[in-house]
Amino acid sequence: MIAVQSSASLRPYNTFGIETFAERLIHIRTPEEAQKALERFGPPSYILGGGSNVLLTQPLEGTTWLTRIGGIAVGEANERSVVVAAGSGVVWNDLVQWAVQRQLGGIENLVLIPGTVGAAPIQNIGAYGVELKDAFVRLEALHLPTGQYHVFWPEDCRFGYRDSFFKREGRGQYLILRVWLRLRKKGYRPNVAYRALANWLVEKGIHAPTIAQVAHAVAAIRTSKLPDPAMWGNAGSFFKNPILLQEAVAALKEQYPTMPSWPAGHSMVKIPAGWLIEQCGWKGRREGPVGCHERQALVIVNYGGATGAQVWAFAQKVRASVQEHFGVELEPEVQVW
Repeated sequence: MIAVQSSASLRPYNTFGIETFAERLIHIRTPEEAQKALERFGPPSYILGGGSNVLLTQPLEGTTWLTRIGGIAVGEANERSVVVAAGSGVVWNDLVQWAVQRQLGGIENLVLIPGTVGAAPIQNIGAYGVELKDAFVRLEALHLPTGQYHVFWPEDCRFGYRDSFFKREGRGQYLILRVWLRLRKKGYRPNVAYRALANWLVEKGIHAPTIAQVAHAVAAIRTSKLPDPAMWGNAGSFFKNPILLQEAVAALKEQYPTMPSWPAGHSMVKIPAGWLIEQCGWKGRREGPVGCHERQALVIVNYGGATGAQVWAFAQKVRASVQEHFGVELEPEVQVW
């Protein structure tokens, strides 16, 4: 029996803590329940996982699925690696902690990223020099228009910077059911090339860090900079770091020589959106119940009682300010519904 709610509050299911409602909310706990819901109500209008990368600006009409497919299982293994399958409803950080406890490497840099396993490949989540695609093997998804199961390999997912097939051509067409990742064992060395991470480890006198030590370091850095959604509603980074042509960045650096940047491949350069926003005076600035966090300008916060429309209006002001000041257009990382 599938669990169906009418006029269901979505406040518990989005990390911004926005109070709005779903006309019909269905809890999907198994692939079989997804099939039954599809047969009974047709394809969903919306799919929610952890609600950590979405801004709800209106009530959700039609049917919304809340994915809660669980389970972590070990598959093929050899002395150097193991393939692990996780249900799409597994909390991402729970999977990271599961791997760290077993000294399985590859995703420890992604500790404390909010959301579920099913959302990870959609967003191609990444942090501190590592992306989901680096460990990705395959995923299984339900094609909502036809009810058929499909397997997606890395090339099928078309991973990009916080991007994938599922955010573009496949948007709203699939429910991700399970994700397989290859985690490393013997001979594995954690990726500590990211400057902030490397500096933190050196300061602590750690020169050959273990998987657990890297996870601890990343967690310490994240918690020192980012607000806890349990206390202040937010979805982490609201905007993507813009990637520009080298020539455009060189022109900007003539005006702003202290502007940070790093190579992004193919004659492209990435610049930090947080720095751009901070230079425009938004860091720590509030307008009513909404503002940019005092320690990280890239994080827009619901300080209590804000509507999704208020958060979006504030974000648009930030975006317009950066465009006017730097001539750089910021692209939201958060999905706006």
